[in-house]
Amino acid sequence: MALDIINPATKKTYKTIQVSILDDVNNAVERAKVAFKEWSEKSHEERSAALHNVANAIEKAGPELAEIVTAEQGKPLFLAQFEVGGAVGWTHYNADLKLEPEVLEDSAERRVEVHRMPVGVVASITPWNWPLMIAIWHIMPALRAGNSVVIKPSSLTPINTLRLVDIINEHTVPNLVQAVIGEREVGEPLVSHPDVKKVVFTGSTPVGKHIASLVAGDLKKVTLELGGNDAGIVLENANIDKIAEKIFMTSFVNMGQTCACLKRLYVHRSKYEALCDALVKIAAAQVVGNGMQEGVTFGPVQNVNQYEKVKAMITDARESGAEVIAADLPSGLDGYFIAPTIIKNPQHNIDVVCHEQFGPVLPVIPYDDLNDVMSKAIHEEFALGGSVWGEPCAELDWVVDQLDSGTVWVNNHAEVLPHVPFGGNKSSGLGVEFGMEGLLENTVRKVINRAK
Repeated sequence: MALDIINPATKKTYKTIQVSILDDVNNAVERAKVAFKEWSEKSHEERSAALHNVANAIEKAGPELAEIVTAEQGKPLFLAQFEVGGAVGWTHYNADLKLEPEVLEDSAERRVEVHRMPVGVVASITPWNWPLMIAIWHIMPALRAGNSVVIKPSSLTPINTLRLVDIINEHTVPNLVQAVIGEREVGEPLVSHPDVKKVVFTGSTPVGKHIASLVAGDLKKVTLELGGNDAGIVLENANIDKIAEKIFMTSFVNMGQTCACLKRLYVHRSKYEALCDALVKIAAAQVVGNGMQEGVTFGPVQNVNQYEKVKAMITDARESGAEVIAADLPSGLDGYFIAPTIIKNPQHNIDVVCHEQFGPVLPVIPYDDLNDVMSKAIHEEFALGGSVWGEPCAELDWVVDQLDSGTVWVNNHAEVLPHVPFGGNKSSGLGVEFGMEGLLENTVRKVINRAK
């Protein structure tokens, strides 16, 4: 069956590709098993050198990859170039990670070492918001540990992943990474396949829980990076001139389509109007349009379903009495465009506050009492990220202690780094990615206990 890949800036078909069938899934896993045997027998030095070569090849293909990302995902070209740069840097970082034995005891009685072994074939399922970067996050630590990978990218943004797979296989061993294309009818047999030994998924919490149920019976290893509804708290002593630009960027990066974006902003009433005015001004300065056009800073929402969801949230906020502020869109646009939108004084029980919007809209909520607002900021279900904004003080430290998310940022948000473990608490995830912790999630432990 043919699948049309739609450019969200034009609503026109960018590419047409074939959807995978069950035989394709089984064949991909079988090829990955064969490649795993060859790859896992290579030394750490050989794997490291190969991944450095992959990183260099990604960098060389950077202009092509960035244009693909913009065409199928919608983000402005400069942001797609940033995504490619991140992919290069993340690959080099993983290539340099060491997997050396850990000596737990070396005494007169015994020597005890912990060795880390690859798990085998890893199944990866990636979303449409950062299609190249998240594929790198899944694939590179798996390869560095000695595994092979079968990846199912989002069927909305698969073209860059197919190109990435070609690059990786050219510089490692044949068929080390395989790609299958489709929806649930492909994803379920992939993660359930008996020869798949580990699953890594980035996406929504309901799908993540379903994947966990599918793999539980086989006790497969699983890493899940799931949804969030990240809160930021602006303290009474905050300097608005210092933080406004960063708050906007960490709320609206990638048109707000980032799991770790700041999605609810609580501002002390004494600073509320000043910060809202600053955010509205920054939003109005964005150049909304097709990401391939020079000067564009703000692209479309990636797909029609997400577009309609976010528009419905904005309508609901307006009808509930909140003030909705957004600049008019330029004339002539025919994609899934929503101008960056600030929602002032929303009720706390409306959709755009209670649920992850995953789009270019930010509810800004005034507060008077920090204890009261903390009870609202801490979400019952999600705990991916959270932040506090202000000058150093006891209140700031108290907020850091109270926030229960996987990452707490101070005067920042949504920053992820290759050497810093990242993952959510509660229903926002299971396990971590990045750094040595993330690498070890792609291994199994073998303890060697030698009596003397």
